[in-house]
Amino acid sequence: MNAPLVERYRDRIAGVLTCYDRVVITGTLPGACHAAGMTSFLNAQHIRIFDYPRFAEPLRDRLRANAEKLAESAGARIEYIAKAHIRKEDVVAKVIKARGDHPGLVHVISAMETCSTYKPWHDKCTGQTSLHPATGKCLHYYFYFIDPELGLVYLRVPTWCPFRLQFYCNGHSWLARQLTVAGIDYAMADNAFIRIDDWARAQLLADHLSPDVLHRILDRYATVCCPVLDVFGQTYHWSLMQVECSTDLAFRSEAIMNPLYEAISREAILSVKVEQVMSFLGKKMTAQLAQELDSRLSTRIEGTCIKHRLGKNSVKMYDKFGRVLRVETTTNDVSFFKHHRKVEHRDGQTSRELAAVKKSIYSLIDLREILLGCNRRYLEFLSALDDFSAGHRSLDKLTAPKAVDGHRIKGFNFFDKTEHSLLCSLQRPHFNISGLRRADLKPVLPQLSAASITRYLKRLRDLKLIKRAANSYRYYLTRLGRNAIAAACRIAEQIIVPALAA
Repeated sequence: MNAPLVERYRDRIAGVLTCYDRVVITGTLPGACHAAGMTSFLNAQHIRIFDYPRFAEPLRDRLRANAEKLAESAGARIEYIAKAHIRKEDVVAKVIKARGDHPGLVHVISAMETCSTYKPWHDKCTGQTSLHPATGKCLHYYFYFIDPELGLVYLRVPTWCPFRLQFYCNGHSWLARQLTVAGIDYAMADNAFIRIDDWARAQLLADHLSPDVLHRILDRYATVCCPVLDVFGQTYHWSLMQVECSTDLAFRSEAIMNPLYEAISREAILSVKVEQVMSFLGKKMTAQLAQELDSRLSTRIEGTCIKHRLGKNSVKMYDKFGRVLRVETTTNDVSFFKHHRKVEHRDGQTSRELAAVKKSIYSLIDLREILLGCNRRYLEFLSALDDFSAGHRSLDKLTAPKAVDGHRIKGFNFFDKTEHSLLCSLQRPHFNISGLRRADLKPVLPQLSAASITRYLKRLRDLKLIKRAANSYRYYLTRLGRNAIAAACRIAEQIIVPALAA
């Protein structure tokens, strides 16, 4: 990651890491996931189409019994959640806090939710009986596991045919376990790394999330939690439903990151245009895509989030606990993106050309580079925005109290009458040439005693507004002092006073 923003703050950034974050995968039985396939299956098994519910009911009972058996053998319990506002993640977090984070089944949550199903249909015109797609409700089980390789995961299992599964894992949790195995120490806040002893090795590990390993894990959980494969004689096909790829800039302290993020987030929400969001996601401007664009600013517990959405895809930026600036590309339809790959034609021939990304989990290898490119383009755009974070830090140094040699000194109030007069006096042209002494300030500040001027000069030195010439008692304004005093005087004389007079 060589974005100018990273280069500009390299000495203040602890490390940069690009990693998959949230990954949601759906599992479908190839011969049962569509109405025509299920119709053919029932016909092959000599089951009447209108007996489809009778066929599905014993399988429902088998899944319920299996869930109870798994929970009992693991010492877990099945908790039914009826209210939509209760976050399942919060429920599971409390269970983990009590049981620990050792591998195994953590908790089982059941909920009545919408599911896909089929309904029998007889066409009087053709005399054909078949299944048609339908939507219903059934009991779903969420099996939460702590996997030795992936960390906290869940498998969502509906109790009604065609048993479309949903699996969740987090790339940062997976990477945390890889770092532990490699002997690399780290510290995390939620799902963000704020410290890694070897960022370069961590990035190499993050680049090698293997779809083969993921496939093996998915098949294992499907066999354990959804024991219906013997009925259909098939294994699950796994497809990408939602993928998040994040690039994290871990800053060394909140004092450095907070003013920077405040400045660029304000600029970003005002500056990002339709065509720029298109370019972030690697698309050309079209009238149809422009209608699907949406940019918004929201505040969350962790921090402020700016999100630019284009259809089912988005690029967003947010801060994690004041330490990590995260740029993240999310896709809910990986076929939105295109890349050069092998294409199989209907006549059986193959060619290599530009085509939509496949939804298979094996697209994770190519998808990582595509989503990383989106993050990089957004960071390059942010690098071109005006950055006034250094000014925020300087203003805080000048106006906030600070400790010097064990003593607490006040910052300067640029609008206090006495202090404003003192600061304006320091701007006199001949002081810039020959410097100033306490005796030089006494005639222009008759209201101050000599002792008061001495104390003010010490405060000015401690706040780095003036510096003393070597082997003398003469003082000169620093660059920070010249800029700050000029700005304060200009604001007071040209903006505040005229505004109040009006």
